[in-house]
Amino acid sequence: MKLPWTGARAAALPEAARAAMGADRPLGWARDLRSGATVVAGTAQVYAVGPAGEVLLARPWHLVDGGSWDRDAATLTVTWVDKEAPARWRFDLDSGFPEVFRARVQASVVLVEPVELPAGTARVVVRKDLADQRLLTQAILGPGVRAADPTVRQALDAALARVREQVGLD
Repeated sequence: MKLPWTGARAAALPEAARAAMGADRPLGWARDLRSGATVVAGTAQVYAVGPAGEVLLARPWHLVDGGSWDRDAATLTVTWVDKEAPARWRFDLDSGFPEVFRARVQASVVLVEPVELPAGTARVVVRKDLADQRLLTQAILGPGVRAADPTVRQALDAALARVREQVGLD
């Protein structure tokens, strides 16, 4: 699937953002209207580069738990698998960046299995590291679910074993 270039049509990706990406290839970018940062969807990672060229964020796609686009506020909120603080960026409504963002997250997801638990829910996920194509497994706990609970740990271990077998990781 060919992704559209989402930066301003007449403007090239700022050089500081391109430099921050190293060998990664940009697929789309937009300017955060709040901070002035350049937010770039690379083939392997998502980046935010400040106006002075400082790297504010460089994270692989497989660490994105989800993204939520609020059209009324023109804000993309990104949550992370490792529970880091969410990233929030405000774009022009016509930027197209949220679509590129969604496509890259989806490209990293191979398999998802919901896990019902006595104290709530979880998901076990097989993700692809888009930098090297390696398959990784993740257990993502829902609100109130504690990893230290032996029942939770047992259910997650069983679910992780099932998804690993389904994709040939065992």
